[in-house]
Amino acid sequence: MKVVALVSGGKDSCFAMMRCIDYGHQIVALANLIPLDDSVDELDSYMYQTAGHQIIVSYAECMGLPLFRRRIHGSTREHSVNYRMTPGDEVEDMYALLHEVKRQIPSVNAVSSGAIASDYQRMRVESVCSRLDLVSLAFLWKQDQITLLEEMIRRDIVAVTVKVAAIGLNPSEHLGRELKDLKLHLLKLNEKYGIHVCGEGGEYETLTLDCPLFHKARIFIDKYKGILDNPNSIIASVGVLHPLSFHLEQKDASYSTSHLPAVFEVEGNPTFTQASSSKPLDSEFDPDKGEQAMNFRISSTGKNLLSIGCWIQNSSKTSNGLQEDLAAVLRQIELRLGAEGFGWVNVLYIHLYISDMKQFALANEVYVKYITSAECHFGVPSRSTIELPLVKCGLGGGYVEVLVAREPEKKKVLHVQSISCWAPSCIGPYSQATQYKGVLYMAGQLGLDPPTMNLRVGGPTAELEQALQNSEAVAKCFNTSIFTSTFLFVIYCSARLTSSEKIQVQEKLKSSFDSSDSPAFLYVLASDLPKGASVEVKPVIYAPEVEEETEELDVGKLRTPLENIFGKLQIDKTCYQLCNIKDKLLSCIVSITNTEASKICSQQDDSAFDFQCGSKKYMTIIATFCASIVAKTLCENGFSWNDLVILRFYYPTCLLLSADLMDCVFSEAFLDLARDDESIKFGKEPLFNLVPVIGSGQSAHMDDLITCELLASKL
Repeated sequence: MKVVALVSGGKDSCFAMMRCIDYGHQIVALANLIPLDDSVDELDSYMYQTAGHQIIVSYAECMGLPLFRRRIHGSTREHSVNYRMTPGDEVEDMYALLHEVKRQIPSVNAVSSGAIASDYQRMRVESVCSRLDLVSLAFLWKQDQITLLEEMIRRDIVAVTVKVAAIGLNPSEHLGRELKDLKLHLLKLNEKYGIHVCGEGGEYETLTLDCPLFHKARIFIDKYKGILDNPNSIIASVGVLHPLSFHLEQKDASYSTSHLPAVFEVEGNPTFTQASSSKPLDSEFDPDKGEQAMNFRISSTGKNLLSIGCWIQNSSKTSNGLQEDLAAVLRQIELRLGAEGFGWVNVLYIHLYISDMKQFALANEVYVKYITSAECHFGVPSRSTIELPLVKCGLGGGYVEVLVAREPEKKKVLHVQSISCWAPSCIGPYSQATQYKGVLYMAGQLGLDPPTMNLRVGGPTAELEQALQNSEAVAKCFNTSIFTSTFLFVIYCSARLTSSEKIQVQEKLKSSFDSSDSPAFLYVLASDLPKGASVEVKPVIYAPEVEEETEELDVGKLRTPLENIFGKLQIDKTCYQLCNIKDKLLSCIVSITNTEASKICSQQDDSAFDFQCGSKKYMTIIATFCASIVAKTLCENGFSWNDLVILRFYYPTCLLLSADLMDCVFSEAFLDLARDDESIKFGKEPLFNLVPVIGSGQSAHMDDLITCELLASKL
């Protein structure tokens, strides 16, 4: 990509440019924001470093690149971490600056910044990039600061301190010192006081005088004076370096100063725009076209935390097109949310099932018409997307499940759009993870190499290893780990995988977890996955927001003995996984294999079990058994039907059973359950979702007849 680099003069913005080049990008311009008054060295801003700004004009000559500069007219007016366009805010000066860069250099398609740990800065850069249709590159984001410091020095970044403001940093002693000379001192201060060795807590700021990017010249400061702020501070004095004179020393003898790169002063204000909610749809596309003729099926589960599913019943097994079907389904969910007094802001998680992954971009065009940052002001929901044989089963081109919270202000959302070395970015309105009342719902993670956003080479197991690394990076942001706190782990596998590759995936996954505390594993064989991936993982993690007073929780040892669950309902122990966390959170996976189905049906029917010869009859028996298992699992663990959050039944398309038939037999099974027990009250809508897959199960063989996934919560 062609990149404009935001430069403050600090080591971080320069090293971020070097990382851009490492990953094959081209720096084509520099952009810098400076105070209104040249005599002012440092602004009181969480957003911009301006100390040493008098020297930044020389960066154009040092690098041989055009430099765009703008004076900062605004101030901090929007104080929340999630930035919204606010006239008069200092962020709008960045927008005006980058708007002009893009106007003069239309080929620019990305912005580099040196953000390491500040969500405040990162999210403001991302907001501006979204509005200008630019990609944010933040290759230092979430990197270990000690490693970064050492690498900057090793790679010959010559930077001096232009501000010090931390205990242990004395302006008279440490101002103007080179970074390499301060390294050991900074490491000692980190051990003693916990300061950020890269200065991310405002402990110090630097000015780069030379680095490998300065091909043409390097900078020498000839004279400066130190300016003290609060010199009598008990904790730490603040000192700023004010340059009085400096000069450049040419590196390239053939370089002519008569053809210096341009320095543009950006003035005025462009027409400010909010981030585009989506790209325009095809002019012939009408989301309401034919909606009246569609037959929708809505499911609804739970009370305080609930899930809503919607799909199209289309027994003719045709589709009006993925865009039209998906738009109609999303519209129905939107109406249903509204009827309950909710909106998209209440949605924590979205399962997006589509009929053709080749049309993923088209599906996203529809998706962003409904789910936007403006609609979801507490954070956009996390999401997983897979391709399923929907049309083949008579379910239309799009099928959506949403997890809904009554108190959306209590959710914590991680939405990083910048491309970095940390974890794959979310370019669009979905988040890496959403935490709500003790549970972390993580978006489906592919085996993408974060800085390149390409699938890791080496086959399915290599992709899985990368997906686990990505998931762990996300989990750490919530002070948890997928390896110790995941209680349900869903692995979507592509139908392209061979039998041996599936087994390798399973062995790799199991070896990644300690057998004593491994989560319940659910494998789902999908027609296709985004980007043609082999695997996509979806951990569901117990992540309490407040530290528990009791001893550390061992999720893996919370398996309830089988005999306490079933009584007369007989099933092989290996077909059942259950996790009950402090009687507040319950998850369960039940696998009905062909062997188990034969046992279940033989108890109700004396004839020899042959599913294909009596599929409806036997499926009715199995559906009744599944309903009873769900009821008994909830009851014996102290959960009610109102606590039920998610109930899915996966069935393979090789059964050749229509969605209508499956819907009919499972609905009747739960109605029979309610007739037998008057304490059970079901509404007119099903409380379960039927998901047609290529295969599913607790092992990578994925050869279950039916797989049940249950989640209940009192949190």
